[in-house]
Amino acid sequence: MTERFSGSFTQQEPIPEEAIEAAVAVLRHGRLHRYNLAPGELGETALLEQEFAAQVGAKYCLAVASGGYALATALRAVEVKPGDPVLTNAFTLAPVPGSIASVGAKPIFVGVTESLTIDLEDLAAKAGRAKVLLLSHMRGHLCDMDRLMEICDAAGITVVEDCAHTMGAAWNGVPSGRQGAIGCYSCQTYKHVNSGEGGLLVTDDEDLAAKAVMLSGSYMLYERHLAAPPPEVFERIKYDTPNISGRMDNLRAAILRPQLKTLDAQVERWNERYRVIEEGLRGTPGLTVIERPAAETYVGSSVQFLLLDWSEERVAEVIRRCAERGVELKWFGGAEPVGFTSRYDSWRYAESEPMPESDRILAGIIDMRVPLTFSLEDCRLIARIIRAEVGAVHQS
Repeated sequence: MTERFSGSFTQQEPIPEEAIEAAVAVLRHGRLHRYNLAPGELGETALLEQEFAAQVGAKYCLAVASGGYALATALRAVEVKPGDPVLTNAFTLAPVPGSIASVGAKPIFVGVTESLTIDLEDLAAKAGRAKVLLLSHMRGHLCDMDRLMEICDAAGITVVEDCAHTMGAAWNGVPSGRQGAIGCYSCQTYKHVNSGEGGLLVTDDEDLAAKAVMLSGSYMLYERHLAAPPPEVFERIKYDTPNISGRMDNLRAAILRPQLKTLDAQVERWNERYRVIEEGLRGTPGLTVIERPAAETYVGSSVQFLLLDWSEERVAEVIRRCAERGVELKWFGGAEPVGFTSRYDSWRYAESEPMPESDRILAGIIDMRVPLTFSLEDCRLIARIIRAEVGAVHQS
């Protein structure tokens, strides 16, 4: 009898009871806006910022409406102007080049390696073409951050880290988002903490932090922040920084605070599932498992593998056959965007140069979510299905 998986690849775990109770408390008092506080009240959003800053070892933190808004705010804070070139990954999701385009800047795409990380040789070759790198830790894969920062520091490049898929990850013990000038995180449903939408931004630079707070729409209420610079820093920038409102509200912050407390435990649960799938796929003819470097502490909330040098038709056949057995795979090699998958040359608002080496890798990237609603036995079943269908098409 042919095995079939019957679970959902988009069903997340319920919001924790502690978070539900905190959210109901906010709804009962009605002070959802972050600056609408009772006398002596600190506010859920300000407390979230303070706690996340401490969690990742940052001086300053700002909570905003989405991860994409955090990216655009970071670019504005480091003074990216219309027409400026900004380096970024060829392998990423649409909100990353979208944030560059939103400030009127122009993406310059940097290649991808078979480890699914930014190509550091290509970065070094293009380092003289821009003063900012928006680095996407795409699908949770961290490059050699020590080498990347050497390249960028030598070239005078400011690094903004997109950590949408790496909240809880680290490189050589340094939390993701803490090597560049600014780290940006997502709290969207399919990320590592879930408030539906939401974002966090961290930095140690007081001027960047103050600009970000003003950009987010603090008006002159910045003293109500707990993880922001002192008032004298805002005095330097408040008349020259526009209000581009994108604040997080107290309801979402209340939902997030309990989740952050259990993040380390959730990361280990994701990694248990990831390792089961990885082991089940290892050694499959025609399939390349992505090896994780020892310096990387990863979060296995999704899994990727490569079908390198397969024809488009054969890749599509694998995806079709797995779907018939209940396993939902995504392909990043298609010329047309599908769902959340797209590639650098499908974003026609941004010019791109031919990148044949990266195109070969993108054409082979297969992606799959690993929600915590999956049991370990679910993961074993999924790996058996993928292994069988890849093997069947590979032999055909």
